[in-house]
Amino acid sequence: MRTDLRPTLAEAASTSSSNLAFALRCLPAGRRHAALVFYRFCRVVDDIADDPNCDPGWKRQALEAWEVALSSKQDLPGELLEVIETYEINPDLLVAIVQGCEMDIAPRPFGTLVELRDYCWKVACAVGLVSVRIFGCQDPQSDRYALHLGYALQFTNILRDVGEDAALGRVYLPDELLLAHGVSRPSLLAGQPDGNFLALMQDMASLAASEFEATRRNLPPKDAKALLSGEIMAAVYGKLLKSMRSDRFQVFSKRYSIPRWQKLAIALRVAVPLKF
Repeated sequence: MRTDLRPTLAEAASTSSSNLAFALRCLPAGRRHAALVFYRFCRVVDDIADDPNCDPGWKRQALEAWEVALSSKQDLPGELLEVIETYEINPDLLVAIVQGCEMDIAPRPFGTLVELRDYCWKVACAVGLVSVRIFGCQDPQSDRYALHLGYALQFTNILRDVGEDAALGRVYLPDELLLAHGVSRPSLLAGQPDGNFLALMQDMASLAASEFEATRRNLPPKDAKALLSGEIMAAVYGKLLKSMRSDRFQVFSKRYSIPRWQKLAIALRVAVPLKF
């Protein structure tokens, strides 16, 4: 088991195949580098929470070390500190991301959608609020865009990962939705959902779709080009959501993803109108 608690970016897993790294390629070189440094931070703290080889106590200590370093701006990796200072990022947003990852160490059931949204704010919306600073957005409406996109992406992730999360003993779907559709938590954990599982997933998908729609409504024309990466992410994940819905959410038997050639086609479709 690892014993070093010092905040570092060196442990980040490769980001080359992720949807986010793909979307960030359209940024100017300086902003792209800053965004990737920030993304490495997100990956590191997420990997700490999910590492099966470390005990929960060590994970909490490691994440607490990150919180202290971010709050004091001391003992941070130099690259990350430079990003925070160059783009005038509120460190509290990064602390929120760490706190969201800490919630994954020993996941508790979410009783309500409100509780789930609080979790999503930490692990996704806060990421978006940092990103719009790095992207160079000027219109305050970009923050609303980032919030809605964060919820949309995280809801879609939760839907996609229901089967994988259940295999790890995790259920992110809130109890109020499970109860409404007669789906029990044990049945999900066993990989054999009871009740009206499809209706449950469709309801959650409708929430995600409404957040994608709110994202589109809140795209500020002034920042449209700066938000090209966000628009690519929205289009890729929107396609992913559509694929799951049309396939009736076979999330216990397959992993849904978008082929690289489709991502390229989506990126071109999104980018061309914004360049003129």
